[in-house]
Amino acid sequence: MRKLEKQDYGSNPLEVRESDQYQLEYIEKFAKKWDELINWHERSRGEGTFFIDVLKKKGVERVLDVATGTGYHSVQLMEAGFDVVSADGSPEMLYRAFENGKEMGHLLQTVQIDWRWLNQGIHEKFDAVICLGNSFTHLFSENDRRKALAEFYSVLRHDGILILDQRNYDAILDSGYSSKHKYYYCGNDVEVEPEYTDDGLARFRYHFEDDSVYYLNMFPLRCKYTQRLMKEVGFQRINTYGDFQETEKREEPDFYIHVAEKKYLSQ
Repeated sequence: MRKLEKQDYGSNPLEVRESDQYQLEYIEKFAKKWDELINWHERSRGEGTFFIDVLKKKGVERVLDVATGTGYHSVQLMEAGFDVVSADGSPEMLYRAFENGKEMGHLLQTVQIDWRWLNQGIHEKFDAVICLGNSFTHLFSENDRRKALAEFYSVLRHDGILILDQRNYDAILDSGYSSKHKYYYCGNDVEVEPEYTDDGLARFRYHFEDDSVYYLNMFPLRCKYTQRLMKEVGFQRINTYGDFQETEKREEPDFYIHVAEKKYLSQ
């Protein structure tokens, strides 16, 4: 695929509601800016050891990071002693992840693959799959979402877990957007807000300090809908956290984190 100089949404960006669009969104210039948005140091302070603790509690050793992005979680988990394979559908983001890993003394095992055909490039089993950074919302059709979840399920060992997060789109759709930028997108010099939302689209605008502007079109998943899809694909038990706490302890989290277990639960 040739490198694109700018994002391409055609003449009517609000009509662009396709899962394949991410390939035209994560252009090289945007990928280079992504770490300004993440701010690895502040993000580490915000989430602490939440994911490491969950994975260790479940006895996880081998992890497939299917939404590697620029490598934040892959590197964090490697430094905590996990065996990690880093996958992403965007070659630009995966390249940044590999370079970030090298700068921190880690050689990432990378695979460029679309989730919907994950098993075409992944031929081994894992104790855990992580899909973080609100990445699952790039899938616009229910068929694509079911297909991806089924692919995640199939690469897990019999007692494996899936950790998947998403924005709190329920709050955005029902009450409007607000964010503390405390846990996920922690860059102080980046403005992030939805430019448009309806039941089938959340179009986010990313304005950086140098006045560069980029967009992402995403599907606004409701929390209970995501939980239902996971169960229908075969996950047995799902625990959902709001900003790294039990959901009942936080009324309006910025993000939901679902921890789904594959292990069959006897009655």
